[in-house]
Amino acid sequence: MTRVFVVEDDPRLAGQLETLLARAGFSVTVIGDGLTAAARIVAEAPALVLLDVELPGQDGFAVCRAVRSRYPGIIAMLTARRDEIDEVVGLELGADDYIPKPIRARALVSRLKALLRRAGPAKPASTFVVGPLAVDPGRREATLNGAPIELTDAEFDLLVVLARHAGDVLDRDTIYRELRGVPYDGLDRSIDLRVSRLRRKLGDDPPRLIKAVRGVGYLMVAP
Repeated sequence: MTRVFVVEDDPRLAGQLETLLARAGFSVTVIGDGLTAAARIVAEAPALVLLDVELPGQDGFAVCRAVRSRYPGIIAMLTARRDEIDEVVGLELGADDYIPKPIRARALVSRLKALLRRAGPAKPASTFVVGPLAVDPGRREATLNGAPIELTDAEFDLLVVLARHAGDVLDRDTIYRELRGVPYDGLDRSIDLRVSRLRRKLGDDPPRLIKAVRGVGYLMVAP
């Protein structure tokens, strides 16, 4: 089944869209805020994202800007705004289509299917393998020496970023942008705490897989 993210904070509309698209044969995930959406779009790479403009955390334009260079799938902006400049901004940020509200159900499904046809067959998200560690963003699964690792969503999202860039030193700003779609504020220590929890769950003590680079950030060591 083709995987679609519906990024919409109105529970009633989100539920209607989920039902409509599921009946049309899509596998649907609903996300209710922009910050969560940006991280999951990059990490899980659905075939298509139906992205509302008005979102809490950060708006749809900011989400599109944050993910476009790292997400190869389709982004269809969804909005009640009628100003032409908003449509121009969305398309210039890399959106593939701009769909006005109120939603016309049959037209929406036809439009999304046409976008997918033009894009060609969906490519599954890659599994990242780093030594004994395997990370599958599409299934949101990670294994170490073949054994599954129990991770929170936040820990898994960080592991995906580190595994995708294995062998490269990542500064905190890069990690923060990939996870949250916004610049690092220089104060938040949540990344360091997540790394600490990841190391414990990976049995990485002393650190051999995820190494701190003093004054810079972190490195996942490629074999």
